[in-house]
Amino acid sequence: MHLPIILSTTGILLILFSPAMLAPALVAWLYGEQTIPTFAFAFAITLAAGVVLWLPGRGRPKPRDADGFLITALAYLGLGLFGAIPFYLDGDGALSVSEAAFESLSGLTTTGATVLSGLDSAPKSILFYRQFLQWFGGMGIIVLAVAVLPMLGIGGMQLYRAESPGPVKDNKLTPRITETAKALWLLYLGLTLACALAYWLAGMSLFDAICHSFSTVAIGGFSTHDASIGYFNSVAIEWVAILFMVLSGINFGLHFTAWRSKNLAHYARDREVRLYLLMLAAVAFITAALLSQHPDAVASPIRHGLFQAVSITTTAGFTTTDFSLWPSVAPILLMFAAFGGGCAGSTAGGMKMIRVLLVYRQCVREIKRLVHPLGVFPLKIGGNRVPNRVADAIWAFCIAYVLIFVALSCLVMGLSGLDFVTAFSAVAACLNNLGPGLGEVAQNYRGLPDSVTWLLMLAMLLGRLEIFTLLVLFTRAFWRR
Repeated sequence: MHLPIILSTTGILLILFSPAMLAPALVAWLYGEQTIPTFAFAFAITLAAGVVLWLPGRGRPKPRDADGFLITALAYLGLGLFGAIPFYLDGDGALSVSEAAFESLSGLTTTGATVLSGLDSAPKSILFYRQFLQWFGGMGIIVLAVAVLPMLGIGGMQLYRAESPGPVKDNKLTPRITETAKALWLLYLGLTLACALAYWLAGMSLFDAICHSFSTVAIGGFSTHDASIGYFNSVAIEWVAILFMVLSGINFGLHFTAWRSKNLAHYARDREVRLYLLMLAAVAFITAALLSQHPDAVASPIRHGLFQAVSITTTAGFTTTDFSLWPSVAPILLMFAAFGGGCAGSTAGGMKMIRVLLVYRQCVREIKRLVHPLGVFPLKIGGNRVPNRVADAIWAFCIAYVLIFVALSCLVMGLSGLDFVTAFSAVAACLNNLGPGLGEVAQNYRGLPDSVTWLLMLAMLLGRLEIFTLLVLFTRAFWRR
């Protein structure tokens, strides 16, 4: 454990994050708003704190791989807390410290749960800042850092392994981690620009198009309007959102491979992508079928069913209507679909489809073993044998995921007195980085007790950092190194 090095690295991340306060200040200047001092103060405080943390550890050796776990957790926690400053200062303290931190961390983890209302009349600089937080957190603040930190003499591989989602974390697209990070960010930026252009051509204003491209590619779900995508009431805009939500839910490494080789066959050959698309189609079909049986519930069952199925399953969280009021089991089906989420290496939340696929394959293998006790049935994906170490890790992850979900749901109910549906959906929405829930949290999360708010923030971090990256910090072995 090299605490000065860890704090110094965290300080550099804060320094890198501080300019994020200047972009909304520019928006405030363009629209003649009074929030420029708010963002200027937040920038100064964040920059100063980063410098204070960085100075004691400058010039020291690089952090070790294991230090990346603590650096990653401190980065998200630190950026979430400093990112809350504009929310707390705006509106004369309309938000408490807990609520401001909730909004900030929800953005950085691309959860999309919000405590704000009245977005249609909110300052555009604040709206832009919310969206930008999601875009910044989408591909990972750590991936951004590994492209820059090596230039400052600080290694990045340990950060990449700690933050990168999915069961296999050591695969690099290029020989050097810096080149990998740059390749991912160029791809991420290109997809964002394409999304913004598509939204603009579909009928959004330039401001809305840019803001929604941030949250769509990040699969975050924040919107500049209370009614989310439903505000526009446009089939064209909904199709643009569906397209880019689906694309952003696919492994960005696979996008890069397909782009570099100029061969779309990579998508068709990938087992995880096939399962991901099959899951989206199945949930959309079932949802639309359920809505069709209740014609008074929604005007266009196929249109709304398709959009919400894609939005919730990919954990984006955009809405075209209040799906929590839908009849039958449709809302519960969508909430459970979010547990699967998108593909590993994407901006989506949830457990990731590769884990769902591997758990299914293992179940099939156990059934075969019952029929043929002496048979040997290796676990394979795409013709490649999956090591037992990976298989064991996936089972452990799934069990931990379920246990944490149950424990947090019980704690939320016990501390708040919320009904089961509200508590279950709030924890599920935050743990899966989804955003909208059911019951009392269908619209926003305002008014919850502070203890529940912090528990839900813990759920966001656990979901974003894929549980074990955070849980390892609570073990004695980690601190005894």
